[in-house]
Formats: sequence, structure tokens, C-alpha cells
Amino acid sequence: METMPMPLEALGAGPGGLDEFRISAPREIAAMLRQLYDGNVTLSLNAADGSVVRGTVWTMDSERGSLGLGIDAGDPALHALLECQEVVIVGYLDSVKLQFDIHNLVLVRGPNASVLSGSFPREMFRFQRRSAYRVRPAMRSMPTARLRHTDIAEMQLTLRVLDVSLGGCALFLPQDVPPMQPGGVMNQVQIELDADTRFLVNLRLQHITSLNADSQGVRLGCEFVRADAAALRSLQHFIDLTQKRGKLLSLT
Repeated sequence: METMPMPLEALGAGPGGLDEFRISAPREIAAMLRQLYDGNVTLSLNAADGSVVRGTVWTMDSERGSLGLGIDAGDPALHALLECQEVVIVGYLDSVKLQFDIHNLVLVRGPNASVLSGSFPREMFRFQRRSAYRVRPAMRSMPTARLRHTDIAEMQLTLRVLDVSLGGCALFLPQDVPPMQPGGVMNQVQIELDADTRFLVNLRLQHITSLNADSQGVRLGCEFVRADAAALRSLQHFIDLTQKRGKLLSLT
């Protein structure tokens, strides 16, 4: 799953803005937080410098305007998180991605647990139908990613892009290439989806998946690391066009 925050600035540049994703009613926000609490859902707390701390909803009080998050007080990324004025939280309810900001974080240490206490969110964003954002580029356009191997810096690779979404992409790694380790970050990757869609982005290798026996390679599931607004606008345009072409082909 994509645990990085969705790029609200880029998404809001479209005709409909962010209204279709926004939840602003306090009762509805409280209901979403309650589901996260009841399901003991793991949340990703993202600091501005890229640091991430995992946590869960521990307590919530909409009347007092407070939210408590259970975390590991020994997490080395916690210090950077506490230095931030604003932290972006991401979590999943089934296939729905929830995202919201939290401010004024304070660490409260207790005998049985440590809790980050912050302000109750005033708005939340809900991104549904994740698969609708993911498309497969046409193979005739030779979609590629040019990058360096995660563990062998001097090894430059050109890998085929299998599919792409606003949050990341999947690449094909041939079996004759040394394996990569999940968690590695590939900087300044040149993505070229077609003649009109090219951009640079950093990728984090999230997982590796085996394909069928005849594929002679594996699938690398990669997450975009803070892609800039220009790259995301270009990517959104490509996804929209690819979806439209797919619908037209299904009618013929």
C-alpha cells in the first residue's frame, strides 16, 4: 500500500479541486477516526523531512479538540516528528486511503504506553477506488525507467514500466540482474511513459513480487517519494488519456 501522503496541491489543480475528496463535517471525521481506532489500524505519521513514525489511534475527543496516537517512544524518527509544526497522517480502511494533518504534537509518556497528543483534525481526505488511478502504459510506446541499482551504485539500469499510478509504479526486473532489497531508495529516476510524458522522481522499493514462470523476472512495486507538482500533473494527464483510450477500445 502507498503510505506516502497524496499530493494535495497537484490534485487540487484540477477542475473539481479537492472537494470530491474532502471530509469536513466533524461527525464524519469522528466516524472515520472511530473506524481506525476499532480496527487498530496502523497509521503512517509523515514529517516534512521524510521521517515516518508508525502509530495507532489511542484516544479521541472531538469536543475538547484532541487526538491521541499510540506510538513507540523509542523510534529514532520521533524527534524529527516532534520538531514539525505539521504532520501528515495516512491510513487505510480496506481500499480507502485516509489522509489528514495533525498539529501541536506533544509526547506523553505513561506507565503502559506512550502517546502523541495533538489537535483534532478539522478536515480529512478520502481517496477511494485506488485501482482507478493505476493504468498500464501501451507497450508499443516502450515505457521505461532509467535508474541506478539500489545496492550497486555503479550499475545503471533501464527497466520496463509495467503500470503506474499517482502514488507509484511497477517495474520489471529481469532475472539476470542482481536482486534489489525492499526499502532502498533510487534517486533521480528518469521515467518515460511516452513521447510526451517524461519526468524525474525518487522511488522507494516497497515490495518484490514473483510473476509467472515464463516471465524470467520479478515485479518491483515502487512508491514515489515526494514527487513534485509538475511531474504529478504530467502523470495525471497521462493516466486520464490512457483510461479514455481504454474505454474507447472496449466499445469497439
